[in-house]
Amino acid sequence: MTTHKLETAEADIVYDVHGPLPTADGRPPLFMIGQPMDASGFTTLASHFSDRTVITYDPRGLGRSIRKDGRVDNAATVQADDVHAVITALGVGPVEMFASSGGAVTALALVAAYPDDVTTLVAHEPPLIPVLPDADAAGRARACIRDAYEAKGSGAGMAAFIAMTSWQGEFNDDFFARPAPDPAQFGMASADDGSRGDPLLSDRSWAVSSYRADFDALAGAPTRVIIAVGEESIGTFTWRTSLATADLLGQQATVFPSHHGGFMGGEFGYPGQPEAFARKLRKVLDEEG
Repeated sequence: MTTHKLETAEADIVYDVHGPLPTADGRPPLFMIGQPMDASGFTTLASHFSDRTVITYDPRGLGRSIRKDGRVDNAATVQADDVHAVITALGVGPVEMFASSGGAVTALALVAAYPDDVTTLVAHEPPLIPVLPDADAAGRARACIRDAYEAKGSGAGMAAFIAMTSWQGEFNDDFFARPAPDPAQFGMASADDGSRGDPLLSDRSWAVSSYRADFDALAGAPTRVIIAVGEESIGTFTWRTSLATADLLGQQATVFPSHHGGFMGGEFGYPGQPEAFARKLRKVLDEEG
């Protein structure tokens, strides 16, 4: 693996190249992106593609990528520009891409803006609130996370995040009538840790989950776009956003093993089924469009 830094006026973007460029097998590099997760979350998944050249990166302001634009908010369109800049810097033509969570939103923005950058995109569980029939209520549920975090810190914020993302079906009166979840029930400390800048728990990444995908541009792009969803996510927020996004693209979501982080090993706890996930991803990438 080699590590590189792309210096721009607004950020220094750090990315890793696992394998040779040009690629040894003649296939496009496989670019893996997340948000707000950085490259470290793809360590296990990348290890299952040792025969491929894999690219990972840290989004601006996260991990090793330093912002110089004076901002702390995260936006899919801005990050798409950064990913485009990295692909251009690689100088090897379009890539294949696996993108998860907020990274899947960034990837959809990338394909809409730069359709020649990606040959095949597997967008795994993009949390796109606007595609939901209960979008307004989902926005309120998201605000509950921010409010809990602002009031009591990361333990309370993460408990609220788990409550939202594990809720089955639409966000209704029953959801909002529930008492605030206790962090202790998830094995987390209840004491306020003083943090308020977490990109997952604050409102800093709301522009990502509020992103309105350009479905006309996606349909007209040469990129083969596949919406992926974890089999253990049935009924949850990202299951519903994935199915709705796939439907708007005229397809059915492709079911993958495990949960929202099913491609991970022990990077952040709650491991998935990375070996089975990698097999499925390889099969999907190898299929003809």
